[in-house]
Amino acid sequence: MARLLVTGGAGFIGSNFVHHVVEHTDHDVTVLDKLTYAGNLASLSDLPEDRLRFVHGDIADAAVADELVAASDAVVHYAAESHNDNSLDDPHPFLHTNLVGTFTLLEAARKHGTRLHHISTDEVYGDLALDDPAKFTEATPYNPSSPYSSTKAGSDLLVRAWVRSFGVAATISNCSNNYGPYQHVEKFIPRQITNVLRGVRPKLYGEGRNVRDWIHADDHSSAVLAILDKGRIGETYLIGADGEKDNKTVVELILTLMGEAPDAYDHVTDRAGHDLRYAIDSSKLADELGWRPRYQDFERGLAATIEWYRNHEDWWAPTKDATEAFYARLGQ
Repeated sequence: MARLLVTGGAGFIGSNFVHHVVEHTDHDVTVLDKLTYAGNLASLSDLPEDRLRFVHGDIADAAVADELVAASDAVVHYAAESHNDNSLDDPHPFLHTNLVGTFTLLEAARKHGTRLHHISTDEVYGDLALDDPAKFTEATPYNPSSPYSSTKAGSDLLVRAWVRSFGVAATISNCSNNYGPYQHVEKFIPRQITNVLRGVRPKLYGEGRNVRDWIHADDHSSAVLAILDKGRIGETYLIGADGEKDNKTVVELILTLMGEAPDAYDHVTDRAGHDLRYAIDSSKLADELGWRPRYQDFERGLAATIEWYRNHEDWWAPTKDATEAFYARLGQ
């Protein structure tokens, strides 16, 4: 029975991965999480205590990282500061967690010979033109455009260097935009859903033409498990589900699925440096490891996500008011 250390396992995609692992494998899981505003222990509350151990700590704390990595068969590294707006407001936490934290884990993995998988984002590649038929591949040059994406690009490069220079047994995955349960209400899809549930009109940056390649968090989790089990050491795999949608379409679909008029939203000033389009070519993952997404129908996955937020107000309500107060100060 494998012992997995999941960093950031109380966050959105990390907690979804922990749920997926407990449901689909016999692995025991230790979660290391700093419990910043985006971490929520309630996201793990219904999991069996004999399969899950929680450690409250910072991945950049070398003593904590060393002890936990030494006791693990593999590390799945989700922990990151990840919100673009926050990185524009204060970049410092992004450098600490995404760069220093990743370095600290790599050194521990190097010392103990522990397998490591590093979770990254397609935002390291910058963006694509709206009328460009191309998609990101593993060979796309890095071109990050925000403090968040630049620190994630830096963390990817650290992993690659530690593989080549020190023989660390690591892999990397860059994933497109996730949606699903347990996502903080500051993010695009849950913010719009919870606004509608509270009788507030959704907000759309600019004209809403920006395109994202959406993937359900459970599909991301199954892909990460496939890479952890069968991926080639030193390789990068892109994870996507061919879910390209512009933001206007997503907002209108949310409203329609929730029984509202599709145009019942407000436009707000566009975000500084807002990337135009992301699109993932995940054929390497499919061809090499045989992975396929479960939620290939975005509307079905979105409907399930809406239902989850409708039924879990106790989970998201405590952070909703503070989130909206923050955006109100920004005029968004």
